[in-house]
Amino acid sequence: MPAAVDTLILPRWIVPVCPAGVTLTDHAIAIAGGRIVELLPAAVAQTRFPDAKQVVLPRHVVIPGLINLHTHAAMSLMRGYADDMALMQWLETRIWPAEMKFVSSEFVRDGTLLACAEMLMGGVTCMNDMYFFPEAAAEAVISSRMRAVLGIIVLDYASPYASDPDDYLAKGLRLRDSLRGEPRLKFTIAPHAPYTVSDKTLEKALTYADELGLPVHMHVQETAGEIEDSVAKHGMRPLQRLQGLGLLSPGLIAVHAVHLNQHEIELLAEHGCSVAHCPSSNLKLASGIAPVAGMLATGINVGLGSDGAASNNRLDMFAEMRLAALLAKGASGDAAALPAHTALEMATINAARALGLDERIGSIETGKDADLVAVEIDGPALQPCFNPVSHLVYAAGRENVSHVWVCGENLVEKRGMPLFPLQDLEKSVFLWQNRLAS
Repeated sequence: MPAAVDTLILPRWIVPVCPAGVTLTDHAIAIAGGRIVELLPAAVAQTRFPDAKQVVLPRHVVIPGLINLHTHAAMSLMRGYADDMALMQWLETRIWPAEMKFVSSEFVRDGTLLACAEMLMGGVTCMNDMYFFPEAAAEAVISSRMRAVLGIIVLDYASPYASDPDDYLAKGLRLRDSLRGEPRLKFTIAPHAPYTVSDKTLEKALTYADELGLPVHMHVQETAGEIEDSVAKHGMRPLQRLQGLGLLSPGLIAVHAVHLNQHEIELLAEHGCSVAHCPSSNLKLASGIAPVAGMLATGINVGLGSDGAASNNRLDMFAEMRLAALLAKGASGDAAALPAHTALEMATINAARALGLDERIGSIETGKDADLVAVEIDGPALQPCFNPVSHLVYAAGRENVSHVWVCGENLVEKRGMPLFPLQDLEKSVFLWQNRLAS
């Protein structure tokens, strides 16, 4: 007996991502109970499952839901608050003072809800977040119905959220325990960066990560100044320090990794680490251009992230795919260094693999959750279309996203979000804008 399929999605094209290089034409995605049951020819699907709801998308390509591998979602409320500064000036003169004054549970809930709305409308179905008050971020994510991996953030200095490293860890671990039944939420251990976390704290964080089987999500070698300071303080570069502490492993998501020498690229590959590449943020903060072509050539699993809206200023994975591909070509001198399909993999299956979620999301395969995005390939800017994957990376944008599903639930339909409280959110954002501006 065939499964009781409840929904058939019938686009012009399906790009499953896995296997690589495959584009299916005139096929259907059969969904039952929020999971993908089968990919099969459209005519066969309509005959086999006549009672299923049919979503016919004649000018669309359907891809896996995009995954934002690194963001600080609540910082959406600081979009445009501190522009045109280098990282440390940006942090020390604008961001950290504002956070100490304004960041609260309410700030994080409202900012994260704003980020969820932006990301869902842009085809992002899962984010990997790192910020204060993760319980408020969890509230927003649950309300939005998208998927998230939340960081149990830890730093050595006090904040409005926690007083010391033990307080950060205790609060985050309690939250994880209380939300273990939420199917769309997972957690990482998230020490902020080598320059804000001591060896003792990193060792504790690693112990919890190992005991609980959680990834470690951490900024690593984002700027040249960070490396110089580490050599002056510790007598070694940050990655060497992390290696000595045992943090290099398949569980590490090294964010940015802009300033790597060849030995460090090989070190990350040897230990099976993943990298969250954030090209827009790296350029805006003048941090540099990550050696992504070298990472991919060495076999490192590289995913894509936006970083926060305070340093980007958009949570747009289409923009990140395009920029990542172009930067890799330009920086390496090799036009084939990062093809379009690889860029799409970085925004889907590679990011899922980094989070340990590749058995559930990141590709359109039988048995996986139905996290899906429909992109309309129509209008003068997208015609003609010889290759839909090329269009996804080089020509289309988030404005072309028409439908989004998470676990088979239709959260964006015809570019609208009927279940999302956008009007109430706009009022909250306006209030926060006035407070920050004052």
